[in-house]
Amino acid sequence: MNAQIQKLYSKAGKPERLIIGLMSGTSMDGLDIALCSVKKSGAETDIRVLKFKTGDYTADFRAKIKAIFSKKEVDLQLVCLMNEYIANTHAQLINEALKEWGYKNDDIDFIASHGQTIFHAPKSLHQLADYPNGTLQIGDGDHIAVKTGIITLSDFRQKHLAAGGEGAPLAVYGDYLMFSKAGEDRVMLNIGGIANFTYLPGNTNASEIFSTDVGPGNTLMDQYMQQQFNQFYDKHAAVARSGHSNPGLLAALLDCEFLMLDFPKTTGPELFNLEYLVKAQEKSATTHLGQEDVMATLCHFSAEAISNAIKRCFGADATVQVFMSGGGMHNPLLVQLLQIKLPFCSFLSTEDLNVNPDAKEAVLFAVLANETLCGEPIDFGNRQGVPSVCMGKISLPK
Repeated sequence: MNAQIQKLYSKAGKPERLIIGLMSGTSMDGLDIALCSVKKSGAETDIRVLKFKTGDYTADFRAKIKAIFSKKEVDLQLVCLMNEYIANTHAQLINEALKEWGYKNDDIDFIASHGQTIFHAPKSLHQLADYPNGTLQIGDGDHIAVKTGIITLSDFRQKHLAAGGEGAPLAVYGDYLMFSKAGEDRVMLNIGGIANFTYLPGNTNASEIFSTDVGPGNTLMDQYMQQQFNQFYDKHAAVARSGHSNPGLLAALLDCEFLMLDFPKTTGPELFNLEYLVKAQEKSATTHLGQEDVMATLCHFSAEAISNAIKRCFGADATVQVFMSGGGMHNPLLVQLLQIKLPFCSFLSTEDLNVNPDAKEAVLFAVLANETLCGEPIDFGNRQGVPSVCMGKISLPK
């Protein structure tokens, strides 16, 4: 047997595995690095976050990603080069984090890397009859494995596509294993660039679970802040709070076919971007609006998209517990609006379930890797968009 395969087999069989989960989202604020201790698998998964940090991206690195991000026409050579460049940068950030935390690379059993999404193209977006759902994440796993010396699992979304899903959202798999609780209906709401949620029924029946994107989270607000204020995001919602939501622009933003589609569904900045905003302003004759009013309206837009989706699923008087994660939960105006629009729901964070909400997405991929290595596909029955598969390609360091 190949020595690397033997090593993989041995590590997968350990009673406790140290797995680093990585997440670099559409906000491109940095690389989330979560060092997790994982025991068992499936419904008995026992995971603890030992260390967490966000490795900051430089302005130059962020600009390089943006040059190929969410665009139909790009420099193909740059895409090719960035696949390696991103992986090498991520490997460097991992090595630096381990040194900072006092761990040797040999102490770590596996890395689970999401990679960097540069384009997401479900059929609902591309509408090309002869083509399947598609998505592309770059940051090659082989480069991470070689540069860190750690067995790496990556490219998780392709198996989801191959089995009939849209490649997103994948949160349903980790949410079910980490957060299901008998007798308690839960909604796990992640507000990243795009907002999505997973419904976890209190009967813990996997065939009743579903996960869906609902629309924009932070992406439009962040893009507008970067364009108009040269700020990465609206800290403490200071800009949005200083403006007023415009009813005409809000109505135009909400007039979107995607928002009317049945669940589950997926989307991305390929749809919700500054061009989308410009068209909505032209449609509503609001191109004269002040920047603060535009920001306020964008915040209301995200709140409406999220709250409307929850109401569609659970009724206007929804009473479910909503556990938040992602950068949007730190936007006080957005959270306030959600509480107003969903007055009977309880809003908490995954911190209340002993998982740092900023680390949750990175932890998810550690869980997915653990299932591929040690578990079995979860039986989700015939749930549309939730294929019963294990995900992630395995890269060996040698």
